[in-house]
Amino acid sequence: MALLDSDVWGGKFFSDGWRDSATERPVVEPATGDRIGTVGLASASDAGRAAARAAEAQRAWAATAPQERAAVLRRAGELFTEHAAEIEDWLVREAGSVRAKAAFEVRLAVGECFECAGLPTHPQGEVLATEEARWSLARRRPAGVVSVIAPFNFPLLLALRSVAPALALGNAVLLKPDPRTAVSGGVVIARVLQEAGLPDGVLHLLPGDGSVGQAVVDAPEVRVVSFTGSTPVGRAIGERAGRLLKRAHLELGGNNALVVLPGADVAKAASAGAFGSYLHQGQICMTTGRHLVHESLLERYTAALAAKADALAVGDPAREDVALGPIIDRRQLERVHRIVTESVAAGATLAAGGEIVGAGYRATVLTGLSTDMPAWREEIFGPVAPVIGFSTPEEAARIVDDCEYGLSVGILGDVGTAMRLADRIESGKVHINEQTVGDEPSAPFGGVKASGTGSRFGGAAANVEAFTETQWVTVRPDIADYPY
Repeated sequence: MALLDSDVWGGKFFSDGWRDSATERPVVEPATGDRIGTVGLASASDAGRAAARAAEAQRAWAATAPQERAAVLRRAGELFTEHAAEIEDWLVREAGSVRAKAAFEVRLAVGECFECAGLPTHPQGEVLATEEARWSLARRRPAGVVSVIAPFNFPLLLALRSVAPALALGNAVLLKPDPRTAVSGGVVIARVLQEAGLPDGVLHLLPGDGSVGQAVVDAPEVRVVSFTGSTPVGRAIGERAGRLLKRAHLELGGNNALVVLPGADVAKAASAGAFGSYLHQGQICMTTGRHLVHESLLERYTAALAAKADALAVGDPAREDVALGPIIDRRQLERVHRIVTESVAAGATLAAGGEIVGAGYRATVLTGLSTDMPAWREEIFGPVAPVIGFSTPEEAARIVDDCEYGLSVGILGDVGTAMRLADRIESGKVHINEQTVGDEPSAPFGGVKASGTGSRFGGAAANVEAFTETQWVTVRPDIADYPY
């Protein structure tokens, strides 16, 4: 039987095994509109029951020997490798990924599992100095039940990068994927971990609407909420979690800048800019949404970027060799086009693209913008590259920071100039001589300002901080004397 045989999960959700659902949702291929499966949706009451069961199972899981927890994560990494082709097919058809992006996402999932397999045996605390005749220790303990709410764009990776470390550190998890990608962002993870030997009750897959999202935040058993998605939704989750005195790790939107310094290699810079803006149709929080080019290179860079955009084919990645697949749904496709057309109406110039092609959008380059136009100010989440010029590094720094977001910045050109510019910029990530899209399981990931609450994922330090609580422990050789 294939890992993702729909006889196992079709019309079901995962909570102590695969359960029949009272409500189903079709799995729709965005490139064609075809129905390619059916997922079962959970209800708010299902989520409440799952939270109670997760709290019960978590105690035994936390007490499991570290090497046993590590073995589950290692086996999960092996299963992702063994079933890579099958998983990639789902990412292509359900998420609209081109084949190279799907393969990249699965490789990162493998790396995430192997990286997190080291967490159970990672140092879990420290010995503290004390003025008393005792030992004083700070140890890390599992937070308990963690809710993970994940998006549609990199559905597998952006769910797993919270699920894997949370499990490795002894927590139970409630996973709510985006309903549009509930297979690649949910069923895949549940099936892999089920086959890897994760005990029953430790992971619950709960696809559903906003009421389910609210339920996995509100459940009293939940201590940590890990959300990746839009800034408006993240603000609402953060406010709700704050009122309930729960930690919320929020990885939100971005309008990321790529700065091309004087003297940079224009051909290489345009290649980097095209990759940053057009990978996965621009549907990435780290997408290059703003191109700042030194005035000495502006004309040549724009022409080179437009030539690359014109050469990128748009179509159905399951049936054609294309560079750009579909936008996730019609609503988002029309939003992308609206932002482009409104900016052109305000005075911007189309150097390339600007057209809907079936379920996709042509790679687009906009010039002649002012910084108050929609294409410059908004997170577009589509394959659109707005380009403006700058004259000095100081001006570039001011333009980069004149943005509500602070997720990722790329700087291309002289390293010394780039380093000095990086010191002036507010951003969770700065990549010198690379574009804005980058992620590694061993690196902390997050943004500042409206892009989130800082680096909450990736690498042992960030993961331990995100998914454990600190407990102070003191030990005396004998019962202390007290004056009462």
